[in-house]
Amino acid sequence: MSSLTELAPTHIAAEAANTAAQERPDETPVTVIQPARGWQFVDLRELWRCRELLAFLTLRDVKVRYKQTALGAAWAVLQPFATMLVFSMFIGRVAEISAIDVPYPLFAFTGLLPWLLFSSAISSAGQSVVANQSLVTKVYFPRLIIPISAAGASLVDFGVGAGMLAAMMVYFGIGPSVQIVLAPACIVLLMIASTGVGTLLSALTVAYRDFRYVIPFGVQLWMFATPTIYLPVEGFVGPRGQMLLPLNPAYGLIAAFRQSVLGGTVDWYALLVSGAVSILCFIVGALYFRRVERSFADTI
Repeated sequence: MSSLTELAPTHIAAEAANTAAQERPDETPVTVIQPARGWQFVDLRELWRCRELLAFLTLRDVKVRYKQTALGAAWAVLQPFATMLVFSMFIGRVAEISAIDVPYPLFAFTGLLPWLLFSSAISSAGQSVVANQSLVTKVYFPRLIIPISAAGASLVDFGVGAGMLAAMMVYFGIGPSVQIVLAPACIVLLMIASTGVGTLLSALTVAYRDFRYVIPFGVQLWMFATPTIYLPVEGFVGPRGQMLLPLNPAYGLIAAFRQSVLGGTVDWYALLVSGAVSILCFIVGALYFRRVERSFADTI
């Protein structure tokens, strides 16, 4: 009997081993990794399994951002505060701000704070895949984690800046309105929009390195197309322009954030349209990213 077992062909022995492994319920399951084909959306189950990696990469991006800096996280306050001072000294004196019923420095800071979150998340996510090419080419994990973690690191800066916003509101004697409950929803939608745009740009940057120069230039132009430091002039754009402005996702969300914090009438049309465009941006960015991610290791 033993001699017959020893003389058994190799393929018969392999089949016997596989059968024995299947009969043992305590055997560790085998995961087969295959490249996705066609259009794929976000695999939430896979992202949840890798949630610890997502948290680790986000924490790493935060640490790297302020590594070997003298001021550390204070830069998260200095950047919007210094920008607010510049605009207050020039635009606040020259531009027509009679329609603004709050101090202009507070008005500008309330718009700059969510804008810097939006722009920083896009810039970080757009460069993230190329910056992590050593991980992409060596080990498998859901590639979508890279731009999501890069965008999520910007929330730390926003949290620090929000403390400065609260201090400024106390200084100017302005308390939050009951509409403050809308502020978290605006921030979540801003993160969805910026993550979607950044995810799309990160995939395009892998194939076309020109986008490394397009991203900062485009974000800068985007800022001036968004009323972060001024109110949109209805007479300049016209009624039809007012209807189209919320197609810019940052337009309605930043305006709603400012109105929810400082008080005022919320433009529900702009908020709903910009929110819908934000979700659409994430869907398009995720679909394209999943479509081309299987070629990252070869292209990058």
